[in-house]
Amino acid sequence: MNRRFAFLIAMFLVVGFALMSTAQAAPPKDPLGVVTVKKGQPIHIAYWMVVAGPDASLGEDTKRGVEIAIQDKGGKLLGFPIKLTGQDEGCGPEGGQASTTKIASDPTVVAAVGSNCSSAAKPGVPILWKAGISTVSPSNTAPYLTDPKRGAEYDGYLRTAHNDKVQGAVAAQFAIKKMGVKKAATIHDGSVYAEQLQAVFAEEFKKLGGTITSQEAVAPTDTDMRPVLTKIATAQPEFIYYPIFIASAGHITRQVKEVAGLEKVYLMSADGSFSPDFYKAAGDTAVGMFHSSPDFSAFAAGYKGFLEKHVKKFGEKPIAPFHAHGYDAAMMIFAAIEKVAVKDGDSLHIGRKALRDALYATKGLQGLTGNLSCDKYGDCADPRIAVYQQTAENIKKLTNPETPFWKPY
Repeated sequence: MNRRFAFLIAMFLVVGFALMSTAQAAPPKDPLGVVTVKKGQPIHIAYWMVVAGPDASLGEDTKRGVEIAIQDKGGKLLGFPIKLTGQDEGCGPEGGQASTTKIASDPTVVAAVGSNCSSAAKPGVPILWKAGISTVSPSNTAPYLTDPKRGAEYDGYLRTAHNDKVQGAVAAQFAIKKMGVKKAATIHDGSVYAEQLQAVFAEEFKKLGGTITSQEAVAPTDTDMRPVLTKIATAQPEFIYYPIFIASAGHITRQVKEVAGLEKVYLMSADGSFSPDFYKAAGDTAVGMFHSSPDFSAFAAGYKGFLEKHVKKFGEKPIAPFHAHGYDAAMMIFAAIEKVAVKDGDSLHIGRKALRDALYATKGLQGLTGNLSCDKYGDCADPRIAVYQQTAENIKKLTNPETPFWKPY
């Protein structure tokens, strides 16, 4: 009897442990669906960035950051290879809609990195989130995207880039506190990014006692900027802030000193045109002007090693401001996947809402750009903005300045 009893107990324990193991490894349930990655298949990450046209350096820069992040993970996550595919978002609403529609149609996509341009994000994010795909942007900066009133269709959106409520204020503080000007004008191109950034600048500039003489708009396709510059000149501003993209910023920079009354005006653009491609467009007329952009000197210690890997892998230094933000966006996604993925034999199950919740729960993640901690609307950055002045040397060598001219901290 004792042997039979012991045998029954042993069998009961074996079956019990087997059932418990099966229960623990069972595919998770998720209200937005589960991505199952089988043995031999990759964990599929998609990017949507501007990788063609005059602003392509912005997208190529962030894509390279993602590629180095994948390299640093050994090309694998939880034993599964990482697959990166992408779409061109064109730095506009049409491209944002088209690129995300393609990504959303692929059920293997686990998460996305993008977009670059806020004007692409506005229509694109809701398309991805309807498919349950979370996206982390390395360079969207428009305040609207993380505003409490943005709507539930943006609940799958986060960013490692700064909020332009920070950048616009820094630019205004620089104009008044460092340059000592009292009158400024702004130019935007109708994009969500440019329109909101110049609005923050104008609000802070007035708050600090300055006068905004005019807030003008151009189209991204405009090449003759003299009419709008002539209009601006009538009020005799001392400073013009034009946070627009590469092509338009190049035209303004080339033409502004040709307009009577603007020969000595200070010029300042922002991170959307902070690229060697802008120097190609503007030429020597960019010497002496300023850009607001992330403060590279405030990045974490690991940034130096990242730059070494970048030069080794791509044969050149970064070509725009948001490469480290692209790296951090990818690493944030990888950390969230590692947190929520459930292994079931040779398969991996990733719940879409679980992944989104894990991304939003990011706190104190050490990134290249600083400690990433996400608020309930998706702002995760540790923002540090500086002002850079363009010199003849960096324009000749087609490299961004690395040392800030001014920073507010």
